[in-house]
Amino acid sequence: MSEIDPTAIVSPNAELGEDLTIGPYAIVESEVVLGDGCIVEAHGIVRKGSILDNGVRVDSFAVLGGDPQDLSFDPRIESGVKIGEGVEIREGVTVHRSSQENGFTEVGPGCFLMGNSHIAHDCMVGAGCVLANGALLGGHIHIGNDVFVGGGAGIHQFLRVGEGAMIGGNAAVSRDVPPRVILAERNLVCGLNLVGLRRLKIPKETIAELKKCYAAVYQELTNPGKLAAAALASGLGQAKEARSFLEFFQKNGRRFCRPKS
Repeated sequence: MSEIDPTAIVSPNAELGEDLTIGPYAIVESEVVLGDGCIVEAHGIVRKGSILDNGVRVDSFAVLGGDPQDLSFDPRIESGVKIGEGVEIREGVTVHRSSQENGFTEVGPGCFLMGNSHIAHDCMVGAGCVLANGALLGGHIHIGNDVFVGGGAGIHQFLRVGEGAMIGGNAAVSRDVPPRVILAERNLVCGLNLVGLRRLKIPKETIAELKKCYAAVYQELTNPGKLAAAALASGLGQAKEARSFLEFFQKNGRRFCRPKS
């Protein structure tokens, strides 16, 4: 049975699942979809067009589906936010709706968005990602699965962050971040995310191949796309994780984060 506080404002045009909890002074606007078992804590706001899968928790003063912070945005555009199953959204988090007609900003299942983190319009965040307190994503960013973004880190708009990457606290990111690496300071790659690989139970043989791929791409500070292509041609990339690492560099016209030396 759902529990909806009498002070909450819930639109009659919202689609509500079973076993919901909606706290005091929370707001659920029209055309919102709340899946089974969702929780909207006191003063949480879920704006028009937001779609929450089962088991999503929205903590106090979080706002989902707010307008993009884009000076050219027309608020008459119909768009929204999609939040995957089991996502934990802590206090003060903001996730803005898409800037495109009928588009969605998306957060994959099992993510954890810590206090006051921000996901801007048109971002695509993969499954199992963690944004620590105060992490900031600019617009149109694509984040792979199982990425960790440290507290206070900022990622520039239109970038890609490969799966399994770990971005350190207060990092400034203005280039694409390859999969499975650790990144710190400003665009500084500090090696493979070995702890993350082990936590995901990636086989030792695959980790060994990833190390070879990393060495092949970063053996010299020249063109990483060309070096990655050469590594693929040489037969590296048999494991899917290794291949995805090398293929990440194949997109033309991109600038990639690199190690100091």
